[in-house]
Amino acid sequence: MVVWSVNDAAVMQAWAKDQKASVGLLQFMGDPSSALTKALDVELTHPGPQGKGLFGRCKRHAIYVDNGVVKAVRISEKEDDPAGDADPSATLADAMLKAIEEAK
Repeated sequence: MVVWSVNDAAVMQAWAKDQKASVGLLQFMGDPSSALTKALDVELTHPGPQGKGLFGRCKRHAIYVDNGVVKAVRISEKEDDPAGDADPSATLADAMLKAIEEAK
């Protein structure tokens, strides 16, 4: 499983350490230029967060990829909650497990 964020490698390593993430199970990767974020069309462009100086950030999302094929994409985003902070449920484990089952 890959966890990525619009940050550099040092920040991502610190985040993994802070979360006591198993290196074998999770791989934390940085996307400092937002290249992957933009390529996957999950850039947070809402004016609310940008008004607070958050440019080039990711929307809260989860992607299920099987053998190089994207099978499910879930984004926690609403007009009044563009970052998905108030209700991240669409991208949490239960929702993704359901999406994986539906994709089979």
